[in-house]
Amino acid sequence: MARIRVGTCGWTDKTLIESGWYPSTADTPEKRLAFYARQFPIVEVDATYYHPPSEQTAALWAQRTPAGFTFNIKAFSLLTGHPTRVAALYKDLRPETPKKNVYPEDLPPQAYEEVWSRFLSALEPLAEAGKLGALLFQFPPWFGIRKSNKEYLLEVAARCKPMRPVFEFRNASWFDGGNRDETLDFLRNHRLPFVAVDMPQGHKSSVPPVVTATADLAVVRFHGHSDKWTSKDIHEKFGYRYSAEELAEWVPKLRGLADEATTTHVLMNNCYSDYAQRNASTFIDLLGDD
Repeated sequence: MARIRVGTCGWTDKTLIESGWYPSTADTPEKRLAFYARQFPIVEVDATYYHPPSEQTAALWAQRTPAGFTFNIKAFSLLTGHPTRVAALYKDLRPETPKKNVYPEDLPPQAYEEVWSRFLSALEPLAEAGKLGALLFQFPPWFGIRKSNKEYLLEVAARCKPMRPVFEFRNASWFDGGNRDETLDFLRNHRLPFVAVDMPQGHKSSVPPVVTATADLAVVRFHGHSDKWTSKDIHEKFGYRYSAEELAEWVPKLRGLADEATTTHVLMNNCYSDYAQRNASTFIDLLGDD
């Protein structure tokens, strides 16, 4: 069985810092990252969805963590077709527009290409240090199953190579009826890693918890089961703490997934207070030597 790496989707949330999870001596960003990296072998950086990272920042992450530590990086919003704040774009690439948010088609082709280039280049220090895990491409609810979107998955994989993109869907059409097998077969045929999710059901962005590997890398993200999933308050949306019983039900599923893949990442995204960290620690205990 392959090793299962368990961590959380961030280490800097204000409510986490206020929760008391960090010791009083971890009073700087550098010390908090160092403390986190002593507890977990992996972290997902979600801040890069809102603003592309700098090479200097990536280099500092690499320097401040031990050998073998892994960073998964969430792709910048523009690269997944989400509305992107003009102010979040590189200053010299911002289009002249009265819009507050833009999409890829709102940028000149050369500017769009440059965003891709700079985003990937900034991650090179992590890659060179052997600490870059996966690039998470989480697509919006309107990104449904169709030929053009499948082609975009292949385009992303080609652009990122040799870095590893992984794909999370927020549109149930990928798994409706016969589409489920079509989707999984497509991903397997092209060795594209699929991100399984545990999330609230019954919403426009809901997808079922399909737990399977489509490549040598498997990823599972736990979003919680908040009854306020549609809230614009991110802490209400993700403010859910799993019980030990809920996590225990996932252990055989994760072990089965690890049997299918070479590497398995398990990431808690219920990032409110210390919920994600406590749940990740429970998972580690439950999984034992896995």
